[in-house]
Amino acid sequence: MLLLSVNNIEVIYNHVILVLKGISLEAQEGSIIALLGSNGAGKSTTLKAISGLIKVEDGEVTHGAIEFKGQKIHNKYPEDVVRLGIFQVMEGRRVFGDMTVYENLRAGSYTRGRDRARIRESMDIVYHYFPALCARCNKLAGYLSGGEQQMLAIGRALVARPELLLLDEPSLGLAPLLVREIFGIIQLINQNEGVTILLVEQNAKQALSISSYGYIMENGKIVLDGPSEKLRENEDVKEFYLGLSETGAKKAIEISNTIREEKDGWLHEEQNRSQFRS
Repeated sequence: MLLLSVNNIEVIYNHVILVLKGISLEAQEGSIIALLGSNGAGKSTTLKAISGLIKVEDGEVTHGAIEFKGQKIHNKYPEDVVRLGIFQVMEGRRVFGDMTVYENLRAGSYTRGRDRARIRESMDIVYHYFPALCARCNKLAGYLSGGEQQMLAIGRALVARPELLLLDEPSLGLAPLLVREIFGIIQLINQNEGVTILLVEQNAKQALSISSYGYIMENGKIVLDGPSEKLRENEDVKEFYLGLSETGAKKAIEISNTIREEKDGWLHEEQNRSQFRS
């Protein structure tokens, strides 16, 4: 079932600055969709347009429509969008540093009412995926490591039990091992909880490895889209987002071999000189 549909939207900030220029994308229920691109491409603005957060930043959708389960939501305020089942995890984690881990998670249950049993069940789910948070439940969030804060930000979203989770740069500032762990957990959440995920990332390799479909943005527009497997094999994507094209990779190997040969030659000459001196 089509869960999210973004149809040819334009977003303007402060009634002057055109940021998004006819963006269209879709997310099927239960899928992971990757939204890739360089800094300033408009990825975060796209998420904020969906979640309604552009309204609090003097932005507005001036053209097109955003539909969630067939209902238009682009004119709604963030709190109303959350109640519909959409939760955005902001770039940079944005946890409440002077509140405990438990209090941060409890804040995510604001839209769940006073059903303590359901809230406790949601908390248990979070602790299942992020056991480190359970061990630190009474610790101030501001003293957590970067990886733990990212876990807390995602966990706080899970407590709200969203149908659509908008993740903005979850790998930002994390060590490679933590990045793999976070992405593995994101994939498990999608598979086990049935949460649809729209993932904004600059780490294209990781994002395309867990997503089923991807969109690539440049200068406020979608310039390429397709199944993640095909995007991984696209030469332009390889060159600009995955590091090296096939030609570039061959060139890198040639350079590496040349350096190795020169190094071996230098070591051989040094050994000859050493024998001559002795």
